[in-house]
Amino acid sequence: MRHKKAAHHENHERWLVSYADFITLMFAFFVVMFATAQKDKTKASAVAESVREALQHGQLASTLEGILNHRRVLPEGKGDSRRNPAAAPPPKPVEKPPLASQADLAKAAETLHRTLENELKNGKVSVQVDRRGLVVSLREAGFFASGDDTVSATSFPMIEKIAGVIQGLPNPLRLEGHTDSVPIHNARFHSNWELSTARGIAMLETLRQRYQVPSERMSVAGFAENAPADTNETAEGRTHNRRVDLVVLSAEALFGEPPPAPTKP
Repeated sequence: MRHKKAAHHENHERWLVSYADFITLMFAFFVVMFATAQKDKTKASAVAESVREALQHGQLASTLEGILNHRRVLPEGKGDSRRNPAAAPPPKPVEKPPLASQADLAKAAETLHRTLENELKNGKVSVQVDRRGLVVSLREAGFFASGDDTVSATSFPMIEKIAGVIQGLPNPLRLEGHTDSVPIHNARFHSNWELSTARGIAMLETLRQRYQVPSERMSVAGFAENAPADTNETAEGRTHNRRVDLVVLSAEALFGEPPPAPTKP
């Protein structure tokens, strides 16, 4: 007896092959579009090369996965997969220490009173704390020759003691030059404005070069005879007015100051 052949069943899932090919081509198309849109031509070339090699070696799926995860998948026999080095993160800004409070400035003033006891007695220096901050007044007689802006070498030991305290305070430092009301006009300076400003700059340079006080912490102001500490009617008063004030600025005083430059990492 002749047996009947079993009926042939049609494979209704063959469409999945064409669908998979279509999806693969669509992925390849979007990857190429992604590579074209990249401003980094080196990265775009790397993406295009990865797709080309994957098409040749039948590894498109794994390559696409690698591209989406920012790594390049090499074809078999051409080395191991490795992640492309990521761009270096931007450096974190250096956090500045908090400003010294009025209480901290008062403690620094006490330290200066102890370390500058002899200088305070002979009138070369005065120390006080007010709303502006810690003010250390350097009288002309102890630091400059009359009518000159050169810092006397004999004053370096005094400045060193002051710098040691200032370096422990993070607050900005302003060097203020002051004169008496007697007009000046010599070969070096044509006015008290020039003399007062030049003395402030000279003291700033001394602190920066000899005692490593950061220059970004400091500023200079020249007041001539317009901010006297004493009367200009007597010789003693004029002596007190000829000075350079080192002002460690308080948080309150900084409200009126220009913003500081960013700290370098």
